[in-house]
Amino acid sequence: MTASGELPGGGSTARSPDLILASASPRRAELLRTMGVCFEVVPANLDETPLPGESGAAHVARLARAKARAVQLGTATGLPVLGADTTVIGDGEQLLGKPRSEAEAMAMLQALSGGTHQVCTAIALVQGNREVAVTVATAVTLRTLSAAECHAYWRSGEPADKAGGYALQGLGSVFVTHIEGSYSAVIGLPMAETYTLLQEFCVPTGLTRA
Repeated sequence: MTASGELPGGGSTARSPDLILASASPRRAELLRTMGVCFEVVPANLDETPLPGESGAAHVARLARAKARAVQLGTATGLPVLGADTTVIGDGEQLLGKPRSEAEAMAMLQALSGGTHQVCTAIALVQGNREVAVTVATAVTLRTLSAAECHAYWRSGEPADKAGGYALQGLGSVFVTHIEGSYSAVIGLPMAETYTLLQEFCVPTGLTRA
């Protein structure tokens, strides 16, 4: 759990948080800070294994809701809880999570090389008995990647904790030729949709805080 009151730029204040983020992702935290949200991080610890026959959209929606619910039960602060999950969908609707080895990262990157794939991110905001969720799909096209590039990319350390084995916001951006949809959703949090949910739950942001 972080100290309460995270603000844009990573600073802290005595201000009480207005939201709980049920994710340990530094990328999601940074996007929330960009929106001027004062929040507390309480990661959810869940089994994220896809269910048999579960689609990418259904998978991320289920996990986003489950993370938010689990943290709400565990904290009992009464604050809105934001859960999120992202997956990359390869050929044959295969869900590509975080690679556990160089061989797995190579297989993922080579499977995505030279083609267009889908990235699905779901967000769920829960407060008491109220729950609202949104799923956003973005099409990402990668140029053809050489094996040498993929090996070098793995050695950079960046792919290890990224769904699909690449980071759009990092060095992996040199592989991306086209995006259709939400850029921030690929990073882990669709900004426009998240902002709309925050407004619905009256969570202050940099645009609404007095």
